[in-house]
Amino acid sequence: MNRTAPRRASLPQRLAWIFATVLLLASACGSDDATSSPTPAPATDAISEAPAATQAPTTTTEAAAEGPADTAAAAEEASEAEPAPDEPEYRYQRIVSISPTGTEIAYAIGAGDRFVAVDEYSYYPEGTPVTDLSGWNPNIEAIVSYDPDLVIMGTDGDVIASLESTGIDVLVHDPPITFDDVYAQIAQFGETLDLVDQADLLVSDMQERIGELIATAPDASELSYYHELDNTLYTVTSATFIGHVYGLFGLENVADPADSDGSAYGYPQLSDEYLVDANPDVIFLADTLCCGQNAETVAARPGWDQLAAVQTGRVVELNDDIVSRWGPRLVDFIEAISEVLVSIGDGG
Repeated sequence: MNRTAPRRASLPQRLAWIFATVLLLASACGSDDATSSPTPAPATDAISEAPAATQAPTTTTEAAAEGPADTAAAAEEASEAEPAPDEPEYRYQRIVSISPTGTEIAYAIGAGDRFVAVDEYSYYPEGTPVTDLSGWNPNIEAIVSYDPDLVIMGTDGDVIASLESTGIDVLVHDPPITFDDVYAQIAQFGETLDLVDQADLLVSDMQERIGELIATAPDASELSYYHELDNTLYTVTSATFIGHVYGLFGLENVADPADSDGSAYGYPQLSDEYLVDANPDVIFLADTLCCGQNAETVAARPGWDQLAAVQTGRVVELNDDIVSRWGPRLVDFIEAISEVLVSIGDGG
């Protein structure tokens, strides 16, 4: 639950205080007897948020000495010191996300209770307000129908321009190239959502955990791997962010020669024959959810039962979502790799 800003005195309270001050001035100017007898203090609830008036009951002599100008200035100063009524703690109160990664980052730093809608794939963490909004083909009218003041999404110039034309702010983030890009994006979320300290804490925690996982894993420079995106054998090379993650451990990517010129932008499609020839030591499956792949289905592929990874039981089943998103659960992806390498190092 969001904390709320302190509330200023209600209108009746402020009118009571001003009315009492006016009575003091009128008494000082219109009665000789008033100069010798104290005037009763204003009602307690009317002065509870006006500290200057609570020091002691003010006599009409003191009020007359101050003069109308001084009293008015004091009243104005006290009024300016009070916060605006119902002032929100955060600048954005109604957030819509059509980016699963953006949703996970925002929730991880504590902005979850400000979301009014997320896209169909933003089902993590549990309890997100999932709708049929699409991040692949955004529908402007559908997004605007939730009356957001901020939309989180990937780069899409036309969509961004359309949303901004309606007065909605947009927080844009692109797929990272390096870990520094990831940390910079989390920091950007913290600044935009007024949660800078929480974002800094998340980055520090991720850096510490990732450092420990890499430090405790054995040297894997003699091992090769294949990372499967889907069962049509699309994969990644070392030029991608996913490839960069594996590179932290020194693993050799068997797909690199298949896109040596970069024409596939780091995402080449291999063949059964290519992989049988490459014979990777470890196979990482990132298509267990989308395509129902596992160690058994891989072993049943033509010729794959001869692969070293299959014969040694080094077929690793990953969660597609964790691998494809670069938010806080990036640590879980790295942990899965580390555990496999530790197991191999121990003779597993």
